[in-house]
Amino acid sequence: MDASATTAPPERGVLLRIAPFTLIIFLVYLTVGMPLAALPLQVHDVLDFDNLTVGITIGLQALVTLLTRQFAGVLCDRRGAKFGVMLGSGVSILASAAYLASAATSLGPAASLALLLTARVISGLAESLVMTGALAWGIGAVGAKNTGRVMVWVGIGLYTAIAVGAPIGVALMKLRSVAGGFAAVSLGMIAISALATAVTSFIPAVAPHGGERLPFTQVIGRIAPFGAGLALATLAFGAIGTFAALDFQDRGWPGAGFALTGYGAAYVLTRVCFGGWPDRFGGGRVAAWSLFVECIGQLMLWLAPHPAVAFAGTIFTGVGNALVFPSLGIEAVKHVPPASRGAALGAYVACFDVGFGLAGPTTGLMAGAFGYPSVFALGALGAAAAILVARRSRGDARAPSS
Repeated sequence: MDASATTAPPERGVLLRIAPFTLIIFLVYLTVGMPLAALPLQVHDVLDFDNLTVGITIGLQALVTLLTRQFAGVLCDRRGAKFGVMLGSGVSILASAAYLASAATSLGPAASLALLLTARVISGLAESLVMTGALAWGIGAVGAKNTGRVMVWVGIGLYTAIAVGAPIGVALMKLRSVAGGFAAVSLGMIAISALATAVTSFIPAVAPHGGERLPFTQVIGRIAPFGAGLALATLAFGAIGTFAALDFQDRGWPGAGFALTGYGAAYVLTRVCFGGWPDRFGGGRVAAWSLFVECIGQLMLWLAPHPAVAFAGTIFTGVGNALVFPSLGIEAVKHVPPASRGAALGAYVACFDVGFGLAGPTTGLMAGAFGYPSVFALGALGAAAAILVARRSRGDARAPSS
């Protein structure tokens, strides 16, 4: 270790060592975010398919990602996290090439759609490999005591990439040159995936852990309570993401577009400013308090008599939701041996996929039956139920209000 490493403040040193993994996630998830906005335009406006086909095309990647979490986790445990990330970034190049092939003007709509669906399947595998691998690799590089920080900053890289990638995809779709439109989106994705592969190759590998490696069914059993808490907590995210703006419009309140902005800003700022809290104070304690704040935010949205109260509710929800994933994730990882960490991370992240996937139809049914405000009551109920999981993870647990 060089002298600069020994004199650097511990916090700064840890963040510098996490930064390469945040960069990898940012680059790979740019290739996830760019087509999110471009694909509906390509499938509906260019290829002339209906909205159902658009929905299937968009949703297919998320389904494949969910179904391949186990494979990604076990592979990272057996072959090493760097191998998983390298494979994932390489697969991302392949997916981007399939996107590019689908943009060939000589193909008919059916053939182009088939290639797009193939690309979505390949990209889902790449996403699963890179996310699971980056989490396991980052934790291995900075130690299990910094699990929360790794999860916080990997999440920041992910959400930043999705936020930046969507407008980039739309801008490239508007190009009308020979390589414009969806071809430009695909070429950009190939270049970004290649850059992610190059960055990955320069980061030192962490050897896979030896020792006890649990069967995946046992891994699921050990992390299930924390994964269930994470899934329940995502109800609030789904409620705000889908219905906050509609609720504002339905009540005739101004600032509908700022509801999501308030949530997003509060979420990111909380992670940046307090991302070290789960490692410092314990995942169970921080999760309980975070869920308590999230619950308060959802109740404010449900009962809001005025737009200012509702807007404050989105901020409270963002603050509360920001640290739930890393906090419960710390507790989940503690319950498996190091040799099964990748499998545990894959299963844990899959719980977010399941929760987010169920949040849409569940909140949609609530909104249809009881009106838009009811979805926030459901979000509050989910957060309250998740607190029970956080309490269970603390040996001397007390209620968040104590």
